[in-house]
Amino acid sequence: MPMESDVSPATSLHARLDVLVASSEAHPLIKTGGLADVVASLPAALRDLGHDARLIIPAYPQALRQVRELRRLAELRVPNTVCQVHLLGGRLPDHDLPVYLVEAPDYFSREGNPYTDVSGRDWGDNPERFLLFSRVVAYVALGLPPLDWRPDVLHCNDWQTGLAPAFLHDHDERPAVVFTIHNLAYQGLFDRATFDRLRLPAVLWSMAGVEFHQRLSFIKGGIIFADRVNTVSPTYAEEVKTARFGCGLDGLLRQLGGRFCGILNGIDYRIWNPATDPVLPQTYDHDSIHLKAGNKLLLQSRFDLPRNEGAFVLGYVGRLVEQKGVDMILSILPRLAAYPDVQLIMQGAGDRAIEQSLVAAMAEYRGRVSVQIGYDEGHAHLIEAGSDAFLMPSRFEPCGLNQMYSLRYGTVPIVHRTGGLADTVVDSSPESMANGTATGFLFNDPNPDGLWYALEAALRLAREAPDQWRRIMLTGMNQNLSWQASARRYEACYAEALGARHQQGAAASA
Repeated sequence: MPMESDVSPATSLHARLDVLVASSEAHPLIKTGGLADVVASLPAALRDLGHDARLIIPAYPQALRQVRELRRLAELRVPNTVCQVHLLGGRLPDHDLPVYLVEAPDYFSREGNPYTDVSGRDWGDNPERFLLFSRVVAYVALGLPPLDWRPDVLHCNDWQTGLAPAFLHDHDERPAVVFTIHNLAYQGLFDRATFDRLRLPAVLWSMAGVEFHQRLSFIKGGIIFADRVNTVSPTYAEEVKTARFGCGLDGLLRQLGGRFCGILNGIDYRIWNPATDPVLPQTYDHDSIHLKAGNKLLLQSRFDLPRNEGAFVLGYVGRLVEQKGVDMILSILPRLAAYPDVQLIMQGAGDRAIEQSLVAAMAEYRGRVSVQIGYDEGHAHLIEAGSDAFLMPSRFEPCGLNQMYSLRYGTVPIVHRTGGLADTVVDSSPESMANGTATGFLFNDPNPDGLWYALEAALRLAREAPDQWRRIMLTGMNQNLSWQASARRYEACYAEALGARHQQGAAASA
């Protein structure tokens, strides 16, 4: 049974497009990071612009439990697969967005994290799992008869979908392909034995294919074989073309020239809006920002800290890994202890050693520091609303969403000047303070002293100039960070990809 199209007539500058967005995770079905937020919000924004955008992810148990109107659409024959594979269809639970689920129980019927086992180690069959997913994505992109739908554009995201563009490359009737890099540090790298075990076409083992320094690179497949490649902020797009941030692929990305760009993510105001957020005990907007304090009291209670409206609360939500600068936060705790009315609340999961260090810090600074290992969406919203400032000292940050959530919620971000953080936060310099554009505090050196420099400046301003602090809060809340602007940039990217695809087709038939 095909999924019906119910989009409104296009109101955008471009013609109506059919777009298939492929990802290994999507909020609220399953989430480990910002990728899940992006791939749920972008197709929704595209549909608001009149396009027929649809989402495809693996059929994890969490997703099967949540998708509305779920039904089996097709049985698929996938080479070298040890179980039956079906394509299911339905709708997101909180939005009328069509979603396809790739059902292969031996590969995806695992609770918890989609990439790792309960001990935090990568699933040993991840290459097989995401090879299968990429194959099915390619099948759907070419048009499965039972669906009665075929995309004009396939939009792949990160290494887990990187082989789909490779599988499509030699098909004359393929759609245009866009590949988005959300974090170049995660590349899907495996040894030559894995390439052989997957029985991939031998022609792909070359510099012009998926071979990368004698290893199989899933992400390189996406970069090489897509019509357009982008990453998720303009600054990060420039950074990854350097040896420092390029993770060995900087040369390839430089060679792409005009095929490569940076498109800043947006945030979904239907989900992240302090004026309507159902999680909050006290909603508020820029005209009632004094009501924000009510959320702080509940946040303190939830995280077992003393209830004190006058305390200065620092928040952190994110992966607990070195990239995010969590070790810097740990390093400044002794200095932070000199401020008796400062509290720190953190939520996340990641490196086991960092998790253990944070738990130890919580015991050492009892009543001042509270850490929740794991991720809870409701608590993430409450941290954004109840904190005074948000720490994001990432060593590199392709885009980052939490600093944008913080701006929206009047929670002043304290961030390292890199990637999307530099693109979205305006430092509270004398000039920006004077002209009213300041929205946060940035530091240049990714080390504890750099972080402390910015944090100390924030603490000083909040205490000594509360009116100026309030102005920074309000300026942040008034930023337009919605997905609408980002979706229009993706429209332009899709148009370029389609143009390139048509030129290829014309050249092939000449």
